[in-house]
Amino acid sequence: MSRSFPSALVLPATWLLAATLAGGTLRAGWAYAKRAELRHGAELYAIHCANCHGARLEGQPDWQLPGADGTFPAPPHDDSGHTWHHDDAMLTDYIRRGGQAVLDDMGVAMTSGMPAFGEILTEDDIAAILSFIKSNWPDDIRAIQARRNGG
Repeated sequence: MSRSFPSALVLPATWLLAATLAGGTLRAGWAYAKRAELRHGAELYAIHCANCHGARLEGQPDWQLPGADGTFPAPPHDDSGHTWHHDDAMLTDYIRRGGQAVLDDMGVAMTSGMPAFGEILTEDDIAAILSFIKSNWPDDIRAIQARRNGG
């Protein structure tokens, strides 16, 4: 004796299966895109940032003390620094306009040596660099910084 499923159940089951497969494809596509963004961010970081902030995001020695000219050395972008204390909007602005312009607008009396990259890097480039930097943080630090972004 063979059993058959009512056709009213076959169509929803088919849709559910299709949606599940599509969701997996979308997640795989997102993961691939994220990896591509991280690779791009790593390449851009190596070209534009590593010279000052270190190939391993370690920053310059004594980064919390101003040099003889009053300029602060480049800070680390790993979890030992303070990059993760700021939201993405501020970090993007800092990269785009340069440190001194942002600090002046914020009323912070500090001399930054961070140049402006707005004429060199696109918004997508800056986002990729920030994604790369964040990918090197421990989960708890990433979560704290995400909350600063409202997430």
